[in-house]
Amino acid sequence: MSFRNLIGAGIIASTALFGSAATAVADEPNCTAGDLTQVLSGVNAGMSVYLFTHPDVNAFFTGLKGKSREDMRTEVANYLQANPDVRDQIKAVRQPAADFRARCDAPMPEDMGPMG
Repeated sequence: MSFRNLIGAGIIASTALFGSAATAVADEPNCTAGDLTQVLSGVNAGMSVYLFTHPDVNAFFTGLKGKSREDMRTEVANYLQANPDVRDQIKAVRQPAADFRARCDAPMPEDMGPMG
């Protein structure tokens, strides 16, 4: 490969490298639909693990089935107030969703369930 071809290849590689970096910066702060889906998938997986490893909490939330939205909200608020450790642990599991909403200025949908 000649010196001239080597320099040309280097320029093309540099452009590709720096062009990719500029695109990555332009996409910040990762607020796409794909990013949201990924964050919520992680939160859902974390909640699943949390509930299966805390059978008492799982039983409480399972017991809400069939109740009105208003009754669920009241019972969840009372339960979490009486169980601050559970409240804090659930908040920690759900923190990535809160961070996403704050970073992307995305309001919380009203129909996110009793823990929303």
